[in-house]
Amino acid sequence: MAPTTTARYDLDPATVRRVTAAFLAAHPGRGRFVTAVVGPDSDLAAVGRSLERQVFTEAFGNDAAVMAAEYGPYEAASLFFLVIDRRRGVPAGVARMIESRGAGVKTVDDAPQHIGADVATILAAHGMTGEKVWDCATLAVLPQYRGGRSSLLVSTMIYRTFLVLGRRHGVRHAVSMLDRGAYRNLRMIGVPMRTLAGSGPFEYLGSAENRAVHMDFPAIEQAVREQAARMRRAARPGLTALRRDGLGKLLKRRVAAGVSRRIGTGRDVDDHIVVVPGEQGVFRLDPIG
Repeated sequence: MAPTTTARYDLDPATVRRVTAAFLAAHPGRGRFVTAVVGPDSDLAAVGRSLERQVFTEAFGNDAAVMAAEYGPYEAASLFFLVIDRRRGVPAGVARMIESRGAGVKTVDDAPQHIGADVATILAAHGMTGEKVWDCATLAVLPQYRGGRSSLLVSTMIYRTFLVLGRRHGVRHAVSMLDRGAYRNLRMIGVPMRTLAGSGPFEYLGSAENRAVHMDFPAIEQAVREQAARMRRAARPGLTALRRDGLGKLLKRRVAAGVSRRIGTGRDVDDHIVVVPGEQGVFRLDPIG
């Protein structure tokens, strides 16, 4: 684990607008949302950190000092997926991946004090024996992009970017600390997960019900596609729709099927992922397309 850095989590709104506008001017395109993929030294990464802090402060009480202390040691190994609203010219959501070969990602480093298994036990339990690991360390969507169609689009773009870039970058394992809502959402779209070393939920950084999970990365994409097919079949009209709350359940299944399909196939999503040239840090990712 690297020493803590002095990365900022409190950019002023004018700087956020300036950096976002510069990216949009350099990368014009259609579609309301676009995902910028950048390394830790990019100005867009600073925008992403500020968004992380804003959402995590509101949700869990984690201010800039807490964020810097918790994530600072991992900055050099962080990759950011920043979703930008082209129409409004503002960031909408962000996710941070931390890369290592097992130990040295935040989830694996933090888990032992909560689940009663040491790092060596965790790595052995999930076959993490030196292959590339991505820790889905944060995922944050601003409040105004939740609860409607735009919320689904923002999170869909983040999940799809994770799959596309991880596949191209040779990721073998993924781990994450998930609060109750994130765990439920990933299960709904079909992501196969196992809790680390068979552990249960625990309190973590302001989240009352958190789970540390492992994902077999090469298996995720196909599993999500299969979930989309199952949800489509389950959403077909029938006698269920005539029962109490039946129509509402069918609509939820149709929405879930659409989200899983987009994440699993990249339809209407992959063309809106931009790997920003020269701003990848140690990752050196190839452009999408």
